[in-house]
Amino acid sequence: MSSPTSSSQTSPRQETADGNRTQVRPAAEGWEQARTAEGRPLLQFASPRVKQPTTHLADLNLAERGEKLKELGLPAFRAKQLSTHYFQHWTVDAERMSDLPKAGREELVSQMFPPLLTEVRRQRSDKGDTIKFLWRLFDGALVESVLMRYPGRITLCVSSQAGCGMNCPFCATGQAGLTRNMSTAEIVDQVVAANRAIAAGELGSKEHDDERVTNIVFMGMGEPLANYKRVMAAVRRFVDPAPEGLGMSARNITVSTVGLVPAIRKLADEDLPVTFALSLHAPDDELRDELIPVNNRWKVDEALDAAYDYYRKTGRRVSIEYALIKDMNDHAWRADLLGKKLNQRGRGWVHVNPIPLNPTPGSIWTASDKSVEQEFIARLRAAGVPCTLRDTRGKEIDGACGQLAAAED
Repeated sequence: MSSPTSSSQTSPRQETADGNRTQVRPAAEGWEQARTAEGRPLLQFASPRVKQPTTHLADLNLAERGEKLKELGLPAFRAKQLSTHYFQHWTVDAERMSDLPKAGREELVSQMFPPLLTEVRRQRSDKGDTIKFLWRLFDGALVESVLMRYPGRITLCVSSQAGCGMNCPFCATGQAGLTRNMSTAEIVDQVVAANRAIAAGELGSKEHDDERVTNIVFMGMGEPLANYKRVMAAVRRFVDPAPEGLGMSARNITVSTVGLVPAIRKLADEDLPVTFALSLHAPDDELRDELIPVNNRWKVDEALDAAYDYYRKTGRRVSIEYALIKDMNDHAWRADLLGKKLNQRGRGWVHVNPIPLNPTPGSIWTASDKSVEQEFIARLRAAGVPCTLRDTRGKEIDGACGQLAAAED
């Protein structure tokens, strides 16, 4: 979460009937929100037509890698050897690929593994259980990923776009707009780089010798479903059995969206049992139109209907992400309305994750009071809606995606 300073021309506060608490309206702070000629927040669904990086092994499935090698005049079986080095040993170092002929090895590796991510810097939490990476892509664009150790699992939050076109007024990434979609390999390489860091002991004491990323969440920079084709290809690289891919469980991969309804419905037909997360943040259209501009295209009920259909088709329980923002979306009546809307679609299909906002003193974008947070959760649970407060990480290392990139610029 960014830490802007207020620049709104009119007061964003107004009275509400909910316990005489004020109602804070969303407002961009410290930056000018891009708008259309009609005055609506600008939405960028398509990536600018810019050059993508050179094709990398991770952009291709195993059969395509074999064909690529044939084009280079090499036997197709080398594809499996190269894949093993990358997806199981986390290396693109030709010197470590002793099973390849020494003659031409360097050239082959350079052709199949063009550089994708260059580390600019990293920040580590005080406890050493969280590392935030800032990467520079081949064209100078900056993206971030966050590696987090939890008891029994290691999670990586990955980016899917350089920047974001959804223009949410509270988002550090959205302030820069959309630079471009990331390639499949650029997405995958974040995970391989994280596994390399884990193997080197950079995430602290290991629980066992064969540690690697176990969970992936598409909650970094960008709107994943706006880069649908490449994100789905990356997910398949994650779940393809080694050495074609990383051999991960699809159930440990979470794909999030602010509510691109047609893409949600498309995702439900992919036959990939990933966890689906809807970043809702408000149950009423009046507030969500301002808080999440894509709501002007697809309303709350449309997004919830698509989320419920995802559950119905896949059998996978849906997550609702809800960042609690003081006096903006944390009113008790909104908890009641959220519970009502979820229950109208059935029971047992959804789980709500309230997220404590990183506090930003002096800003309208700040954390709810603990008592308000507890009441919001209690009301959801009283309505029979499963609800778990998100364990947030990385506050002391600018944990919200976009903050390191903004600082570097």
